[in-house]
Amino acid sequence: MDTAQQPVDEKFMTRAFELAANGLGSVSPNPIVGCVIAHGSRIIGEGWHRRFGGPHAEVNAVEVADKTLLKDSTAYVTLEPCSHFGKTPPCADLLIAHRIRRVVVSNVDPNPLVSGQGIAKLRAAGIEVQTGMLQQQGRHLNRRFFCFMEAKRPYIILKWAQTADGFIARENFDSRWISHAHSRVLVHKWRAEEDAILVGRNTARHDDPQLTVRDWTGKNPVRVVLDRSLSLPAHLQLFDGSVKTICYNLTTDRFSENRELVKLPGDSFLKHVIADLFRRNIQSLMVEGGSQILRTFIDADLWDEARVFHSPIGFGSGIPAPHLPAVPASTTPIQSDTLNIYYRTSEWNTA
Repeated sequence: MDTAQQPVDEKFMTRAFELAANGLGSVSPNPIVGCVIAHGSRIIGEGWHRRFGGPHAEVNAVEVADKTLLKDSTAYVTLEPCSHFGKTPPCADLLIAHRIRRVVVSNVDPNPLVSGQGIAKLRAAGIEVQTGMLQQQGRHLNRRFFCFMEAKRPYIILKWAQTADGFIARENFDSRWISHAHSRVLVHKWRAEEDAILVGRNTARHDDPQLTVRDWTGKNPVRVVLDRSLSLPAHLQLFDGSVKTICYNLTTDRFSENRELVKLPGDSFLKHVIADLFRRNIQSLMVEGGSQILRTFIDADLWDEARVFHSPIGFGSGIPAPHLPAVPASTTPIQSDTLNIYYRTSEWNTA
């Protein structure tokens, strides 16, 4: 590798990461992808995958670029250009057709339909291809996709707010309001970025949450509730039919408009839930349950990331917050709150 070129390549790939992040919440189960096309030190085209079924990042970048310059330009792509016909034609073919001189890729696509074939096709056409550019950052960016493809399950994010004295709710299960209003808006943004959101029976009963995106723009996640004995009342907002909702239980399979009851075996119940969500192409899951359900995920080692708000208020007594066997990867002030982010493993994260 030309060491003088390295800083330039890293700069343009970093920009491609920024572009890719714009697609979060809009393209699943596809990965988020960004593309920058540079002629020398000047960007002539940018794009990202904007919505599932729509044009890919490379297509959007080529569309706005000066086509006469492409044969002397470099395309920086966060994930290997696809080589197969899916919802859209292969992006590798597009780059070949425009005789792009060089392609720099962060990550090889783990999808077996692509997995090295796009790179091989580009090289066979005489295009110089470099892989592994800022690859750890690329894996972190697409951690949901890599987890889904490699671990064969959704990427699992735990979320809760706790008081300064370590409680997640009062003794009567009331948790309103521990976190600051700005923190709650951020949670709605997060919901719009994930495929599904899960709560347990106690949270559903005592909080009667909507689990929708009300204070942000974006799609509502699929709502998931664990109610083994089907004891929750039908009047809860979770069952209002406004958003697709799955209720996992031990007794009944039934489907009605936007509400599905799914019967699962009682042994290893949670693992059966996760396996069923994987079969449904749910790539990411946010768990917003109470202390009991959060501890269940932690004890089962079924989590990848945790987002914990620490409030300055105290309850004096109540239901203790879960304990994570990890140290924060980052700490951020959110008005009067403090947000700690944890990662269980560095397998698909840079933490």
